Amino acid sequence: MNKQTRSLWAWIPSLYFAEGLPYVIVMTVAVIMYKRLDISNTDIALYTSWLYLPWVVKPLWSPLVDIIKSKRWWIVAMQLLIGAALAGVAFTIPTTNFFRASLAFLWLLAFSSATHDIAADGFYMYGLDKHKQSYFIGIRSTFYRLAMITGQGLLIILAGFFEEIKLFGQSEKSIPLAWSFTFGILTVSFLIIALYHKFALPKPQDDNEKEVKSFSDVFNDFGETFKSFFGKKNIWTIIGMLLFYRLGESQLVKMASPFLLDSKEIGGLALSTAEVGIIYGTIGVLSLTIGGILGGYLASRNGLKYWIWWMVLAINLPNLVYVYLSQSLPDSFILISISVAIEQFGYGFGFTAFMLYQIYVSEGKHKTAHFAFCTGFMALGMMLPGMVSGWIQEFIGYQNFFIWVILCTIPSFIMIKLIDVDPEFGIRSSIKK
Repeated sequence: MNKQTRSLWAWIPSLYFAEGLPYVIVMTVAVIMYKRLDISNTDIALYTSWLYLPWVVKPLWSPLVDIIKSKRWWIVAMQLLIGAALAGVAFTIPTTNFFRASLAFLWLLAFSSATHDIAADGFYMYGLDKHKQSYFIGIRSTFYRLAMITGQGLLIILAGFFEEIKLFGQSEKSIPLAWSFTFGILTVSFLIIALYHKFALPKPQDDNEKEVKSFSDVFNDFGETFKSFFGKKNIWTIIGMLLFYRLGESQLVKMASPFLLDSKEIGGLALSTAEVGIIYGTIGVLSLTIGGILGGYLASRNGLKYWIWWMVLAINLPNLVYVYLSQSLPDSFILISISVAIEQFGYGFGFTAFMLYQIYVSEGKHKTAHFAFCTGFMALGMMLPGMVSGWIQEFIGYQNFFIWVILCTIPSFIMIKLIDVDPEFGIRSSIKK
């Protein structure tokens, strides 16, 4: 391993771990935290789904990251801002008006994280040649997954441990204090990450000496990109696919953790915080990762068109395990773990088709910008249904809610029937051409 490759190992894993952790905190950890702090499912789903918005609209301000300062500066600045937002959550949790105050800091966290994504992905292209970009693509994905395990798994387990002990000489256990302490640890960790990257990140010449464009040039370029995206053939079918492919999953993901945590009297499984961290954050994430790897491997052999029907089945039908769990309310930790693992494996396998389809429709002159538009619509497809999922669940109960989720998978099958994909797309040999 030469010196340049060793230096890349010094920052790529940590950069993508730092990219993944804030996202999982906003999307998953916040849901579990608010559930443990007795916020209703309606409010949890509504307000945490709104936190998707920065990822929906990030293509709109991504040009500013290109023309103001370097990508390296943006990365360090956003990591410091993420640390500040985490500190804000930690300090506001024990207060009387914690829900509104902590949401404000989670908004700051979401905006900072979305901006960090723009800068990190751009810096990756500046800091590596095309060969190294291909070599390290698996490494960055692995450490992004590790961030998910840390957030959904280890962090939740840690919070659950703090919930069960008396912190700082308290006379009784305190859930708010436990979560405040957990976010305090996160704050310190992220400030250390920011300080590390201040010195560890290289200074690519292309990043520091890039062509400076005026605001008018940037927004003219953006207008051309916008026009070319919405001028694509069958654009409304494409947008329909982006919005509806995960219609069922977008609602399930918001209510899965509350279902695992709620008492059996109201239809939940009555698991502890630590047990949810183990099942959903470690076993679940590992199953999702295996499913994603298998999906990518098979698509590279036979192409997206060959596997797309199998993948839409995989992302939707395993949701039936939640219908079973809500009907039977089992006590077996192993049975619940296996059920969640099946659903997450199917999600990982089925999501491969969704990502490949976005790459497929982004092909062309502005493929990077068009892919950003696709991911924005993808986030919108998660945000809007997620906002009402808590209200629906509280109105009809967990048993009927998970049946509703199954019914919501029907539009994804309809969209698969409507779209058109090149039979050769995704096959390894065709990508090399």
